[in-house]
Amino acid sequence: MNRTLIYLILLVFAVIFLTPVYVVLITSVKDVSEITLDQMWKLPKTIEFGGYIEAFKRLEPSFLNSIYLAIPATVLSSLLGSLNGYILAKWRFRGSEVLFPVILFGMFIPYQSILIPLIEFLRIIGLYNTIPGLILVHVIYGIPITTLIFRNYYVSIPDAILESAKIDGSGIFGIYRYIFLPLSISGFVVVGIWQFTSVWNEFLFAVSITTSGNQPIMVALQNLAGSQIVQWNVQMAGAVLAALPTLVVYILLGRYFIRGILAGSVKG
Repeated sequence: MNRTLIYLILLVFAVIFLTPVYVVLITSVKDVSEITLDQMWKLPKTIEFGGYIEAFKRLEPSFLNSIYLAIPATVLSSLLGSLNGYILAKWRFRGSEVLFPVILFGMFIPYQSILIPLIEFLRIIGLYNTIPGLILVHVIYGIPITTLIFRNYYVSIPDAILESAKIDGSGIFGIYRYIFLPLSISGFVVVGIWQFTSVWNEFLFAVSITTSGNQPIMVALQNLAGSQIVQWNVQMAGAVLAALPTLVVYILLGRYFIRGILAGSVKG
């Protein structure tokens, strides 16, 4: 196929993909009087940041809640997934071939099907309507995917390294601490981006388990719409602010994410 035609097709797809982003950005800096259907595609006459100021005031507490939630949940689920992946990839034991699919099965359980028992369990242990309770939920639900990613990553590491370490007298956790953990940087970047994005953008658990005061930013963003009149510039500015952390993560770590994905796929 002609290279020019390929670029043209890619350009068309890029324009289609970025059209909603364009509308969100120009609406977020418009004055309320300019936000009408017939002016939806037009650039703003003047750049207004009132929407961002208002959105930030209303989202700030929930923004901090999301920070307190996403960082610990990402770190804990990544570490547990790394340990699980290491054991399942390099230390075969009776039942390991069954245990791994059982863990993966957790990825396919719909959130809606476990909401009621989950809420009752969190009430019993005193973590309902708390950020630690939400962290616990995301850590448990994140273990299957983090285990899968790390297991595939560790399978690509030669067994000869493991055997050499055994001969030198290293134990199961010593080998992980001094050999596999330093080799896992790309894996942690991949899992970290995946988990941070999933936890930050998650809505169902957040709106079901927490109430006002402990809700993450995605619930607060939904509440920005109000019940009668929607301030679209504030709503769009809030959407931009809510998306910024994940965007920054991808910009800073995107190249490591691609490298980690390729390392696991090619060698595995």
